[in-house]
Amino acid sequence: MSADRGEGESGEPDPARRDPGWGPFVVAGMHWGFLTFFAAVGGFYLVALVLGALLSGDSGLVSATSTPDLGPVVLLAFLPNLLLGIVPMLGSWRWGAGLRVDFGILPGKRELVVGLACGGFALLAAYLVNLILLAARGQDEVRDPLAELSRLAGDEAAWLVAIALFTVIGAPLTEELLLRGGLWNALEHYRVPRYAILGLTALVFAFLHEEPARTPALIVQGLAIGAARMITGRTSASIVAHAANNLVPALALLQVAAG
Repeated sequence: MSADRGEGESGEPDPARRDPGWGPFVVAGMHWGFLTFFAAVGGFYLVALVLGALLSGDSGLVSATSTPDLGPVVLLAFLPNLLLGIVPMLGSWRWGAGLRVDFGILPGKRELVVGLACGGFALLAAYLVNLILLAARGQDEVRDPLAELSRLAGDEAAWLVAIALFTVIGAPLTEELLLRGGLWNALEHYRVPRYAILGLTALVFAFLHEEPARTPALIVQGLAIGAARMITGRTSASIVAHAANNLVPALALLQVAAG
């Protein structure tokens, strides 16, 4: 076994795990995964704040009465999310061993199977949790954010398609590189127990979505998606799980666009 490879659950060499003694992956006394996590989240909120100011009615760039033209505004709402994935990628290239070693970025058959299974479980578990929330709180208190996006996008099918593609491809990639990539690797480096890592990343996953009414369901989804990472040792498995979890709402958006 090479010095920069560990073993996954199957006993096979796992490119997503690296000997902690290998390479310059501790920067200024802190694992590069922590640095990229805090930088990405900080940049996310900064860009969101700037875009919010530019796109507010007071700025004059967007009229409060221009609802049919809000497709671009809806798409711009996803731009801060790109930083969540770009920053960990840059950190891996600069201080780590690259995407293949640090994240196991290319899924194999095992990652696909485990990812799809965990993503399907995430969908089912979140559905059951949401049913409980609907019964406990009432339907008006548990809103579907994608339904809101569909309403804001108006009748412009192109924007709905763009949102659907980002939902099933962009968001899983960026959020998993951040959480089950950089942050997970950093916590592993400091030998945090893996079940604690699973729970912590699920909590951060729910927090980043900023949907208090759906927090219980998001935590359950985060646990299921993170389980794919824990079982295989590769971030690619959690990306597949996240994409599978987001597939149904993305298809719903495409159906609205087609109608």
